[in-house]
Amino acid sequence: MAASCSPPTPVQIREANAHLAALHGRVAELEARLAAAEETVRGQAGSLIRKDAETRRALEEVGRQKGREIAALEEQLRSSEERVQELLGLIREKDGLILRLRHRSRLLGEICRCRPVLDTLLAQMSEGERLGPDSGDDSPDGLLPDSNCVPDGARDFSLGSDPQDSDMALFGTTV
Repeated sequence: MAASCSPPTPVQIREANAHLAALHGRVAELEARLAAAEETVRGQAGSLIRKDAETRRALEEVGRQKGREIAALEEQLRSSEERVQELLGLIREKDGLILRLRHRSRLLGEICRCRPVLDTLLAQMSEGERLGPDSGDDSPDGLLPDSNCVPDGARDFSLGSDPQDSDMALFGTTV
């Protein structure tokens, strides 16, 4: 069963050699392209690694900067809140002062409205002192006769503490 092998012809050998040479050339070309592609990939990988490191450093710096800005803003907020509390306290203090001054203003207004009555009273008292004790008094007990010291149109004194009564009555106090 041995088949007879005929030796390859020189044309077949040349074709086979040409084919092997072409394959070898193609393999060499592909290996060169592969090496170039691997070099490109390594270069790109290195570049990406460097860019990634730079991006991480930049991101960390942005994070630190953000932290500093947040801390500064928190301090500014705290300071502003303290100032607001100070101003609110000042407002409360001024409101209290306004209330006290309004009360004093009302009292002074009442005193001013009572001035004619007080002037009349003082004039009557001064006249009474000037007259002195007199044995010829019309009054049996030596006191001045009853008289209406309130001028026409003046209102009576009030000792009430109701603020609404103060609008309807004159000021009542010892002077």
